[in-house]
Amino acid sequence: MTYYFNKTVKGNFNDAIENVTEALKTEGFGVLTEIDIKATLKKKLDVNFNDYKILGACHPTYAHKALLAENKIGTMLPCNVIVQKLDSGDIEVSAVNPMASMQAVENDDLKGIAEEITNKLKSVIDTL
Repeated sequence: MTYYFNKTVKGNFNDAIENVTEALKTEGFGVLTEIDIKATLKKKLDVNFNDYKILGACHPTYAHKALLAENKIGTMLPCNVIVQKLDSGDIEVSAVNPMASMQAVENDDLKGIAEEITNKLKSVIDTL
């Protein structure tokens, strides 16, 4: 089982961020955090890096269910989605596979939640 799903798309990096954010909204996710890796690496290390953003996506209903089932599951939230510009100029969008990360948690109540979130994140990637 891979720990992520991904898809390569053409176009502008900022447009890709908008498209991903809209696709996440369609599946009920909101973006809680946006980390600009390129800017952070430039500021902290003075290195150049391709455009690379990490979007912290959260589906409130499922996050609530997961927290009720396992109060430490917040260590794995939110679900990260990355958007990065490849050397080829294409844009790659990748999302964490919740089923892979949930294998580390011994709680049967989380399995169904993880399956549903996995399907929603796969749908986001597929629609791009």
